[in-house]
Amino acid sequence: MPDRGERILVVGPSWVGDMVMAQSLFKTLKARDPAARIGVVAPAWSRPILERMAEVDEVAALEVGHGEFGWAARRRLAAGLRGRFDRAIVLPRSWKSALVPFLARIPRRVGFHGEQRFGLLNERRRLDKTLLDQTVKRFVSLGLPAAEAAQGDFAIPRPALRRDEASLASLHEALGLGRRPAIAMMPGAEYGPAKQWPLAHFRTLAEALVAEGFEVRVIGGPKDDTAGETIAEGIEHAHNLCGKTRLADAVDLLADCRQAVTNDSGLMHVAAAAGTRVQAIYGSSSPAYTPPLTEEAHIHYLALDCSPCFARTCPLGHTNCLKQQPPERLLRAMLSD
Repeated sequence: MPDRGERILVVGPSWVGDMVMAQSLFKTLKARDPAARIGVVAPAWSRPILERMAEVDEVAALEVGHGEFGWAARRRLAAGLRGRFDRAIVLPRSWKSALVPFLARIPRRVGFHGEQRFGLLNERRRLDKTLLDQTVKRFVSLGLPAAEAAQGDFAIPRPALRRDEASLASLHEALGLGRRPAIAMMPGAEYGPAKQWPLAHFRTLAEALVAEGFEVRVIGGPKDDTAGETIAEGIEHAHNLCGKTRLADAVDLLADCRQAVTNDSGLMHVAAAAGTRVQAIYGSSSPAYTPPLTEEAHIHYLALDCSPCFARTCPLGHTNCLKQQPPERLLRAMLSD
């Protein structure tokens, strides 16, 4: 009888885009040990994304609010995981993120040096930000032997989220979508306004795309509803879907779109993993650090002298890195791609 694969618990990140990029780690682990069983400790909201990843065998939802310590919840979760895993990989660098594997008594626990995690992790690695210059590289490196990871020359498999055709058909009917070729627009960015292309630019582009024969779908969470109305209101064949769909629905709706116009956001990474061509607009952040992990991407980045500043709001008060990318520039790129 063949030996069973290694049982690996991954403590996942807390952001949509990072969770999508974590699939590159899961793919790496499965490629090296096809019999491996991968469990992921993750916020409950991320379950719909993880369930679209063929490599994930189990999701251990951590019912803790953002910024909340949640000692009792972590202890309960750890008790249920005890004795079931051989190795733990802790992706976040916070102290509390390393608690569940420690309390679950998982023998091998690896992660980067972080907030005084001595004892919680028994393999702590130094983070070389020059060598591991992208978030996804850092995630994948923690799944490799230390000597191999230290070389920095390893493959990064691209995320790929499964599409649910039955769900998509239901969404088409429930949301009253048309049969024109569709373009998605994602105006949100959790980090702040320095990553958000002006809504007036989105609206001008939406009008132009509809005139070219496309349907426009504005996708986002409930907090993006006002932005969605600003973009779509009064435009025939433009739909504000913000707050009207679940995260799993976004995977199917994006997979059904020809292209997606997006800020550097979590949904940008969802679109890339769904196989949609991405028009990615960068302002305060850098496409070198968090690029969409697909060959089907067009990066829009001005690389001004003040960019990237990585600020939530523009320190200079003008946000020229975004304002000076006109909708006509995006339209030309979309029609030529």
